[in-house]
Amino acid sequence: MSEVATDGLVPTEGFNRRLAVLLSMAMFVLVVDTSLMNVSISAVVQDLDATVSGVQSAIALEALVSASFILIGGKVADLIGRKRAYILGLCGYGVGAIAMTLAQDLRAIIVFWAIIGGIGASLLLPGMQSLIHGNFSGAAQKRVYALVGASAAIAAAIGPLIGGLLTTTLSWRVGFLGEAAIIAVVLGGTGMIKDVPYTGPRRVDVVGAVLSVLGMGGLVLGVLVWQEGGAAVGALLAVGVIGLGSLVYWLVRRSRSGHTTLVDPGLFRSRHFRSGISGQLLQQIALGGAMITLPIYFQMVLEYNALEAGLSLAPLSLSMFAMSALAGKRAAHRRPSGIIRIGFLLLALGLVAVVLVVPRGDTGWALAVPLVITGAGLGLLVSQLNNFTLAPISEERVSEASAVNSAAGSFGLSFGLAFAGAVMLAAMSAAFTAQANASDVLPAQAQDQVARALEDDAQVMSNTRLTEQLAGQPPEIRDEIVRINTDVRPLALQIGLAVPIISALVGLVLSFRMVRLPDLEASSDVEGLLGG
Repeated sequence: MSEVATDGLVPTEGFNRRLAVLLSMAMFVLVVDTSLMNVSISAVVQDLDATVSGVQSAIALEALVSASFILIGGKVADLIGRKRAYILGLCGYGVGAIAMTLAQDLRAIIVFWAIIGGIGASLLLPGMQSLIHGNFSGAAQKRVYALVGASAAIAAAIGPLIGGLLTTTLSWRVGFLGEAAIIAVVLGGTGMIKDVPYTGPRRVDVVGAVLSVLGMGGLVLGVLVWQEGGAAVGALLAVGVIGLGSLVYWLVRRSRSGHTTLVDPGLFRSRHFRSGISGQLLQQIALGGAMITLPIYFQMVLEYNALEAGLSLAPLSLSMFAMSALAGKRAAHRRPSGIIRIGFLLLALGLVAVVLVVPRGDTGWALAVPLVITGAGLGLLVSQLNNFTLAPISEERVSEASAVNSAAGSFGLSFGLAFAGAVMLAAMSAAFTAQANASDVLPAQAQDQVARALEDDAQVMSNTRLTEQLAGQPPEIRDEIVRINTDVRPLALQIGLAVPIISALVGLVLSFRMVRLPDLEASSDVEGLLGG
C-alpha cells in the first residue's frame, strides 16, 4: 500500500488500499439507499401514518433531484474544487440518512432525504469520479474503478435483503442510521484525498442549467402531482416538455456561437452515443418501474414484511448481479450490441411472464422464475450499455459524456419510479371505484363513500388493514369491499408493469439499430470509468 505524503496528500503512484475502500463505501451507500426505502414502504407508511403514494413520490423525487442537478453538480465541482464538492455531497447524503432515522412525518423525508440527499448525490458522483482519476493512475486507477463498480453491484444485489432484514428484526430507521455511520467513516478519511485542480473555463451556463432542471423536473413532478390528485398537472407537464425542447435549442445555438454550454451538443453527433443514451434511459425506466410496483405488491397485496419482500425480490437482484459479472468477464469476444439486444429481449419476456403469473400466484416465490429472467436481462444491459455509450468518446471528453450518461440514467429511474407507481395506483383507484359502483351488495351511499375516499389519494391497502378500518360496517358490506380489494390489486400491478414492459420493448426495437452500427473499442479512460 502506498504511503500517505507528509502534507496529507496521496501521490498518484501506487495503490492506497484504504482510500480505495473508503471510496467504495461511499458508492455502496449511494446504491443501497433506495433499496432500503423500497422494501420498507409498508413499515414507513405505518410508522408515519403516510400513504403508499406519498412514500412512492418521495422515492421518485429523490431520484429526480439527483438527475436534475447532476450536470450542474459536475460544474459546481469544477468551480469550488472536486474534493470540497465530494465532502459536501457526503454531508448532504448524511443529512438525508439522519433525517430518515429521526423523521416523524413524510415532509421531513421529502425535504431532507429526497431534496437535500438528492442534491448531495449530484455533487458526490461527479466529484468521486474526478478524485479517483486524480488520486490514482495506471493499473491502480483501474483497480479502484473496478472496486467501486463491484461495490455498486453488490449493493444493488443485497440491498433488498439488508433492508428487509433490518426493517423486520429491528426498524427501517436502523438501515439509514447505518448509512449515516458509514458516511461518517468515509468523511473521516477525506484528509488523505488529494484535490484535483480544474484548469478549464470557469464560465457557467446558467440558462442551460435552469432549463435542464425545469425540463426533467416538470415531467416527473407532473406525474407525481397527477398521482396525488393535485391541480396544474397539464401545466407542469408542459413546462417539462417546453423546458427540454428549449434546452436542446439553447445548447445548439450557444455552441455554434462558441460560448460555454452545460452539455456539449457535439457529443450527440455520435450515433453510438445517441443510441447508448437512449438505451440507458429505457433500461432505467424499466428498472425503476419494476422496483416500485413489485415491492408495493409484495407488501400491500401479499402482506409480506420487509424481509419477506426482500427475499421475494432476491431472484431479480441476485440474477442481475450474477449475469452482469458473468457477461463482463465472458463477453469479450461478443458484440456488445448483440448482448444488449438479448438483454432487452429477456427483460421484456421476464416482465410479461410476471404479468401472466400474478393472477395465479399467491406467494412471491411464484414469480421467482420470471424475476430471474428479468434480472438476467437487466444484468446483460448493465454490463454492456455504458461501454457501448462511451466507446466513441475521446479521453479528454469522457468525464462530461459520463455525466450526461449518468443524468440520463437517473432521470429514467425517477421517471420509471414515478410513472409506473402512478399508473398502478390510478388503476387501483379506477378499478376499485368501477367495481364498487357495479356491486349489487353495496348500497349507493357506500359506493359514494368509496369513490370519495379514492378520488383525492389512490391508496393500496392490505386486506388486513382494510378489514380493521371496516370494523363498524355490516359483515356483508365488509366482505364485499374486501372481495373487490382482492380482485383489483393484481390487475393494478399488471397495468403498472405496462410501463417497464413498453420501455423494454422500445429498447428491443432500438437494439436492432445498435446492431447495425460498427463495433468500437473503448479508450483506456473509458474502461477505467466502467471498472475495467
